[in-house]
Amino acid sequence: MLCLNLAIDRLVNTGTNNFAIWVVKAPYPSGYVLRDCVFPAQLNQVWQEWQQLFATTTAKGIASLASTSTSTMLTASNNTSPYSSRLMQSLGISLWNWVFEGVILSIWERSCGIAIGKHTKLHLRLEIRDPDLIALPWEIMQREPGTSAISLSQEILFSRTTSQVEPLPTLRTEKTLKILLVLGDDHKLQLDQEAQLLEKTLLVAKSENTANYAPCTVKTLVKPTPQELTQELEKGIYNVFFYAGHGLQAPDGGLLFLGNQRNISGLELAQVLTRAGVKLAVFNACWGARPAENNDRAITGSSLAEVLIRHGVPAVLGMRDEIADKESYSFIQSFAQSLRSHKSIDQAVAAARQELLTLYKFNQPAWTLPVLYLHPDFDAELIKSVEEGITELPDADISSLITPGTTAYLRCLGRGKSSLNLGGKTCLLRSGVTRIGRTKDNDIVIPENYISKRHAEILCRNMVNNYQTTSTYYLQDCSTYGTTWYLAGNGWQQVFREEVPLKSGMQLMFGSSSRGEIWEFILEEH
Repeated sequence: MLCLNLAIDRLVNTGTNNFAIWVVKAPYPSGYVLRDCVFPAQLNQVWQEWQQLFATTTAKGIASLASTSTSTMLTASNNTSPYSSRLMQSLGISLWNWVFEGVILSIWERSCGIAIGKHTKLHLRLEIRDPDLIALPWEIMQREPGTSAISLSQEILFSRTTSQVEPLPTLRTEKTLKILLVLGDDHKLQLDQEAQLLEKTLLVAKSENTANYAPCTVKTLVKPTPQELTQELEKGIYNVFFYAGHGLQAPDGGLLFLGNQRNISGLELAQVLTRAGVKLAVFNACWGARPAENNDRAITGSSLAEVLIRHGVPAVLGMRDEIADKESYSFIQSFAQSLRSHKSIDQAVAAARQELLTLYKFNQPAWTLPVLYLHPDFDAELIKSVEEGITELPDADISSLITPGTTAYLRCLGRGKSSLNLGGKTCLLRSGVTRIGRTKDNDIVIPENYISKRHAEILCRNMVNNYQTTSTYYLQDCSTYGTTWYLAGNGWQQVFREEVPLKSGMQLMFGSSSRGEIWEFILEEH
């Protein structure tokens, strides 16, 4: 998975508006950079107006309002679209320009280029460490007028994250969507009708290509006690937890009201969800992605979404503000359909967000409300059509692999600090493409954490000349961080977006340059 992770935090002892933006994770080793900056007064003005127009509650600004009115600035524009559309666009562009400037922009453009070159998607994950910035709608960032917002793209998959997390537990590989639907106390809801409507919404499938949809089951609990909820989750059969009802912001993840004056805190829920192996938690409750406040200041790490992610829940989807019922149902239906069609969680959120924009228009806040948090080590895959796992490295006797003509293979020299004892192992290379990686769908499996699922490929190209076949082999990197190496005259060289021709006796290394085993490429003529 190709990831670019950015973090934003306030600099202490340097003034109230001084921030740092830096790259936490990049698709290539030299991409780790940092930029100091000031939160612009113009951006703060647009944010203040956004809250006055769209927010149901008033949040505090980052800096004092400057004297120039944003209303005046926007009204003076030649743009003839409604004011709300201009405000939406102005805030999105202002947020983009603040984040993606200077060295950060360079890293962004190069990361996008790597994704295009590898024919894959770039996962952009944003970590907002300063709690006062969490309420901003980062999902609406756009580079310039006429371009798509960052969270609507199917090529750049956007989510939020946090690096202060518990390790990700071992996750089950599943082919079925298994949802526990919990309806809590909410005086505005007719719970029986709500349960039937939500079940129908989650289970519905598009009429076309239903054969490609993953199966889906829904178990519903209406106003359960905390004990009943815990017992049901600890059966360990669910991969999605869905809550609809009333929520309240508070430290430790807030409170969810289950009914009959019973509630469960975000911290308590996080522990049981982690034990139960739930991969995705969805909250159709107000402010699940907003932190609590104390003396008009946001409390660090207090939002429900952050608490769950920090305790090891892989994915959490919450709302930044209140969302209307009809908007919520539209989002849920599209989201569930996308998950059942085997899209990743961040792809499914982008598709459902696009559905909200189509139905309720760009200048309305509905499509900006869902906020997705992903654990930094989670690949965002909820269900898979092909099961993946770790298998042992093939151990073939080289004498049984020799065939007439040319034979190529890799032999492990056993000089690394790997936890495996691979010295002397030999693996035959295919006449075509030999895939090397961590999971069992590869031809050569190296079950180490520092090896990507699909780490590298060795390509064999055959040429016929005068009725004789000549085979030429090339090494290509496919890893997340570009950690495929070959030994040249001036030391270990990194393979980067190129095919390196292989010669017999050439030494290769995959993954960690300090712990990885050294392999020798051998080409034998017969």
